[in-house]
Amino acid sequence: MLITLSLIALVIVSVSITGYIISAPAYSGTVTDHFDGKKFFSPGGAPARGLPDVLKWMINRQRGPWEPVNIIPPAGERHGTGVRITFVNHSTFLIEVDGLNILTDPVWSERVSPFSFIGPKRLRPPGIRFDELPKIDVVLLSHNHYDHLDLETMKRIFRTHNPRIVTPLGVKAFLDAQGITGATDLDWWDEYTVREGLKVVATPAQHFSGRGMFDRDATLWCGFLLIRKAGNIYFAGDSGYHESMFKEIGVRGAPIQLSMIPLGAYKPQWFMSPVHCSPAEATRIHLDVRSHRSVGMHFGTFPLADEGSHELLQDFEEGLKKYAVPPEDFILLAEGEPAVF
Repeated sequence: MLITLSLIALVIVSVSITGYIISAPAYSGTVTDHFDGKKFFSPGGAPARGLPDVLKWMINRQRGPWEPVNIIPPAGERHGTGVRITFVNHSTFLIEVDGLNILTDPVWSERVSPFSFIGPKRLRPPGIRFDELPKIDVVLLSHNHYDHLDLETMKRIFRTHNPRIVTPLGVKAFLDAQGITGATDLDWWDEYTVREGLKVVATPAQHFSGRGMFDRDATLWCGFLLIRKAGNIYFAGDSGYHESMFKEIGVRGAPIQLSMIPLGAYKPQWFMSPVHCSPAEATRIHLDVRSHRSVGMHFGTFPLADEGSHELLQDFEEGLKKYAVPPEDFILLAEGEPAVF
């Protein structure tokens, strides 16, 4: 009995130590309408589910089927003017805009986890080989979850491209501690000028943050607007649905020429809806922000939730029909597929 209790205690201590080591530094700053001095929170105070709900979900999971894809599309010619986006996969896009190359939430690792041997594994390869990326000028990081801030990928990008990096509040300190220096932290609605004619604005999102056991909501999460004369571009990051929040983004970000909107990891909805939107809710976001065109993301790469890949496609088509959105106005791209706007 004593040996058993000792082993349990050893496991608890080991897990706690590991959870502490992988936790990100906490942000410290002025109290705001979404920061209480220690923790950030979403518009309307909508919280992500806690540990009891996580355990309930894990015990009762009913996963839909996923189909791995093993073909890596060939890299195409790069684009010099206007706007072209290439879907790498998950939430990673190469945005080629006005002669600049911008990456969103870049992930090239095989797993999105603090460990290389466990955690959600990539089922679809990146649509662009890392070594075939053009010179990257800017990286946008929406928050510090492993499927959005992949440390090994960021280290490779920093060594190879040394881009400007834009993050929500508190994420810069984590990157600095990893030797990825020079990032710029933004609060919601803060601006960063990339160059004349192009600004980055951090926008609200309904989500949460954390990399370990002791840093839950200790750093901010966000989406981004690229403000440009020829029409703005909106990258929504990771978010649950919040009507007034997205409508405000639509007003303050007008005119939005193009949006990248998440629509995966949404089932079971009782558990996921505070932090991830469904395909139908993604369609509502397209309308709320008054986007001219939209592209879906956050689907098909890592099995983070319970919907199957075909189920998502069906729900997406039903969402377009429900809200009378023409299919050409909100599209899904294959890995490596570029779209010019």
